[in-house]
Amino acid sequence: MTLLSFALGGGGFVLIGAHEALFPSKSKKPLFSIALAIFAIFFVLNSAWSLFDAHAKNDAVGTALQLQFLPIAFIFLLHSLLPLLPFPLPSPLLSLVAAFAFAEEFLLFYLQRKDPTGVENRYYDLLLVPIALCVFCTLLDLKSPHSGVPQLGRAVGLILHGSWLLQMGLSLFSGWVAQGCTLHSLSRGNYTLRCKDHPEYHRARAIATLQFNCHLALLLLFLVSGFSVISARNGRATPLESVSTGYAPIGAELQPFQNSSNFTLDSDDDETKGDDNAASKKVDVVGHNVNGNGLVPHTFQ
Repeated sequence: MTLLSFALGGGGFVLIGAHEALFPSKSKKPLFSIALAIFAIFFVLNSAWSLFDAHAKNDAVGTALQLQFLPIAFIFLLHSLLPLLPFPLPSPLLSLVAAFAFAEEFLLFYLQRKDPTGVENRYYDLLLVPIALCVFCTLLDLKSPHSGVPQLGRAVGLILHGSWLLQMGLSLFSGWVAQGCTLHSLSRGNYTLRCKDHPEYHRARAIATLQFNCHLALLLLFLVSGFSVISARNGRATPLESVSTGYAPIGAELQPFQNSSNFTLDSDDDETKGDDNAASKKVDVVGHNVNGNGLVPHTFQ
């Protein structure tokens, strides 16, 4: 692979992620599916080119690597072609295919250690972060298909995936290679970045981590500012606003009491007056029971 391949691949992932973030929809439009298919075909052709180049140079490791890339590219191609079928397929099925493709990609870069001393392994390790985010959000989309949060999270993962591919192309195949390190390539798809000594090796790995942190910070800045501007301009709810928090304002709870006109509070004076009235009634009853002399008659046996 070359700088151009990384640039095209990274730019494609960024555009796909931006489209999912700005235009969230469960049903893919035919034009968008065609664009995804073209993007997947690019990876298929790129892997096939690297495979033939490795075979021509008798590079067994490079041949094995491209044989691992090709099935993943075909799975993504299948995912992009399924919405173009004449009969509609359920959305969970498409999400399941996408989750399987992202999981295969995660396992590929997680298990790929062709050169333990190569600095490029650090870049591929950091690439696992956006891929894992895509896997998690796609599986979450299967559980909560009516929520917009999984699609937004997958969009963030795709954008970070693309920006980091661009950074990898610049850091490995341009003049921005870490000082003291050089790129060694046996074939088009089999390369490694080796450093002169141990300090240069650790410095190159630290630079890769710093670059990834910068990508995370810039992505967060652009997302927050972009969604704030779009929400304020269009006046529509973002996917995060579709999440129900179950919060009820205090004013709504007090409103029935404020509107109630029959609600009164009995004071202690009212209770005292009530007791006095009850006592007077008892006195009247006793007065009616006495005789004319004011004495209550008694019967002796």
